[in-house]
Amino acid sequence: MLVERDGPVTWLTLNRPERLNALSDELLESLGYALEESESTDAGVVVIRGAGRSFCAGYDIAPDSAEVGYAAERTPVQDRDRLLANIELFTRIWRHPQPVIAQVHGHCVAGGAQLASLCDITIVAEDAGIMTSPALPLGGGYLSPLWVHRVGPQRAKLMSFDAGRKISGKVAVDWGWAAEAVPAEELATYVRRTAHSLARTPAPLLRLKKEAVNRMVEHQGLLTHARTGAETDALLHQTPEVKHFQESIKSLGLKGAIAAFNASFTDTFGRDA
Repeated sequence: MLVERDGPVTWLTLNRPERLNALSDELLESLGYALEESESTDAGVVVIRGAGRSFCAGYDIAPDSAEVGYAAERTPVQDRDRLLANIELFTRIWRHPQPVIAQVHGHCVAGGAQLASLCDITIVAEDAGIMTSPALPLGGGYLSPLWVHRVGPQRAKLMSFDAGRKISGKVAVDWGWAAEAVPAEELATYVRRTAHSLARTPAPLLRLKKEAVNRMVEHQGLLTHARTGAETDALLHQTPEVKHFQESIKSLGLKGAIAAFNASFTDTFGRDA
C-alpha cells in the first residue's frame, strides 16, 4: 500500500500491480492501517486507486492464495469470521470521517467492486471493466447486496447470477453504480481536481454531510445485508460445487479453471467480443 499526501488529499494506492492489485491478506491489512492513519490527519479527502493497469481484480483466488489454497483448513465459522472481517474493513471506508473517492480504471472485479461500493464517490474510466461476480461462481450473497442500493435488485441479480458478467464504466454510470465516467487518459487529473474541489469545504462540514447521507442508506439496511452476506458465502463454501471449483483452480490454475467452466458455453455461443 502506498500512502501519499497531496495538500488536503490523501492518496491510498493498492500496490500489487503484478496481480492486478488482487486483495491478499497482507494488502487488506495494509489498507486497514492506512485508513486508520488517515483518520488522524488534517486531510479533507481520501482517494483509493490502483497501481498499474487495474484498480483491483478482487480477492486473490490464485491456487496459492489464502482464499483458495488454504480454504479447506478453515471451519465454517472461521470462514464466516474471515469474510466478515473484510466487510468490517470496508465499512471503515463507509464510516471514515473524510469523504473517500474510488478512482477506478482497468479491472474492478468482485471484492474490488465491493470496496468501491462502500466508497462515498466512485469515478471510473469509461473503458473500465466492472464485475460483481468473479469469473467462477465461488460463493453467493457476499458481493451483490452492496450493488442493490446503487443499481436496484434486477441489475444486481443479473450481475450476480451471471458469473463473469462485465459492464463498462459508461454503463456503470448509466446504472447509478458510479458517479461519473471520464476517458481513461483523463481519469487521474479529473479525480485529483475533484478531490481538491471537495476539500475546499471545511472538514467538519464534510463529515456531517457524509453522515447525513449515509444514515439514510443505513436505514434501508445496507450494512445489515452486507454482514449477512458473509454467512451465506461461508455456507456456500461448504458445498460440493464450490469445493469443486476451488480444486479446479488448484489443479488447472485460475485461467485453466475459468476456461473449463466456460467451455460448453463458449462452444455453443462463442467468446465475447
